[in-house]
Amino acid sequence: MLPLPKAPPLRWVTGTALLAGLSALVLARPGVAQPPAPASFCSVYPDVPACAAGEVTCTTCHTAAPALNPYGVDIESNLLPGEPRPLSSALFTNNLADALAAVEDLDSDGDGYDNLTEIQAGSAPADAKSVPAPAVCEDPDADGWELCAYDSNYVYKKLMIDFCGRSPSYLEREEFRVAKDQRDRLHSTLDVCLQSEYWRGIGGQVWNLGNRKIGPLQAIKSGKDVGPIPLADYDDDYAYFVWTQTENRDIRLVLTGQTFVTASLVDGTTVYEEWDRSPGEDYTLRGYDRYQAVVKDRRAGLLTHRWFLMTNTMFTAVPRTTAAQAYRVFLGYDIALLQGLSPVEGEPVDYDNKGVGAEGCASCHSTLDALTYPFSRYEGIGGGDGESYTYNSDRMAGFAYQGARVTETPEQGVLLGQPVADLLEWAQVAAESDAFVRASVLDYWTLLLGEPPRPTEQAEYAKLAEDLRGKHAYGIERMLHDLIDTEAYGVP
Repeated sequence: MLPLPKAPPLRWVTGTALLAGLSALVLARPGVAQPPAPASFCSVYPDVPACAAGEVTCTTCHTAAPALNPYGVDIESNLLPGEPRPLSSALFTNNLADALAAVEDLDSDGDGYDNLTEIQAGSAPADAKSVPAPAVCEDPDADGWELCAYDSNYVYKKLMIDFCGRSPSYLEREEFRVAKDQRDRLHSTLDVCLQSEYWRGIGGQVWNLGNRKIGPLQAIKSGKDVGPIPLADYDDDYAYFVWTQTENRDIRLVLTGQTFVTASLVDGTTVYEEWDRSPGEDYTLRGYDRYQAVVKDRRAGLLTHRWFLMTNTMFTAVPRTTAAQAYRVFLGYDIALLQGLSPVEGEPVDYDNKGVGAEGCASCHSTLDALTYPFSRYEGIGGGDGESYTYNSDRMAGFAYQGARVTETPEQGVLLGQPVADLLEWAQVAAESDAFVRASVLDYWTLLLGEPPRPTEQAEYAKLAEDLRGKHAYGIERMLHDLIDTEAYGVP
């Protein structure tokens, strides 16, 4: 047995994720969620831009859920107005189409365009500043850019800044401007920039893209730049994340991989080295403060890295925070924002007596708790009857003091409506899901364009996600070559 750390009872809350899109709409009354709303909306309007990625975003009907925007208010007013609130999910789903039809001819935001016209055009029916694009694009001379079509000269400058971290020189711009093979040059330039330290190096663009997933906190960091209470080294997590995102490796490894990666500078260039030591070997080499404690056949990418378990599971018996963080940052569903709710029959059971079955709690926990059970055999900062940061099949026995039922907590769970036996299956189902590829593309889309896809850009975004799992074979760099060819990226 390796020694347990003497850790103080730390508590903190990780930051919530950027609203990535798919959320439940709240149309019955404030505080009452209707999880079927996004899918129901898109079953009525399957071909509109807002539904190209699968479901509408919460901002279609909300300012910040559960508050309704003008379009949401109009829908609510026409949705079974004489029926007592809150509506059941069945009543809501069965009658939403009629309510949507009833408001099609209204102009909810008062911008001169009826709601149906805006939905079909991809503008927002609740935002007076968002109106359908004119039938004919007008292109006043604006700094020499082509505003009505893809502008290769604009893209050349933009991708040099985005991927290489510098603007092209005057001579480079002129050489590109007169070139006959501009599109080919864009892609050869991208290939060069994808190897730059600015893009793939320690502290580079991809490294920092991992911030939301990893949640660094220097005060408890071990290894280089050690903090005052060293508990784990998040450098392992960053190195592994960048490794999965570069060289067209299969990005599903971020959830399913069973090795680790170290990043180091060699003559000014970051080198990523994959390694596969046993916990005992790593303990001998790096010491207690840094070693990775999960045995290989129980590893699931970043989900079982020591930092992830330490910062999220900590001392918790049923680690809901751990599952919620994984669901949020890898699949794009923030349960706190009513996203990705898929209630499981019979849940929540409340094995740890936290009151999750209470009114106002059960609707979210009927999804969250089933997501959580596969994480329950992985130790955080001690707390069970085994070592910290390991897989322990008997872990729940160490929490018997929390109540008789806590030891009955199952390891089996449900993710995206699919039963999973353990965290390995959880990770596999997650990595194969539509949500995973959409969230992965969204990371890069937001990084490079500064915001999530607009309604008129949803089709291009959805195509990138579809191709990431198809022709791109889960290779991010292949996807990026297609991203710089989109109108969203290439029209100034």
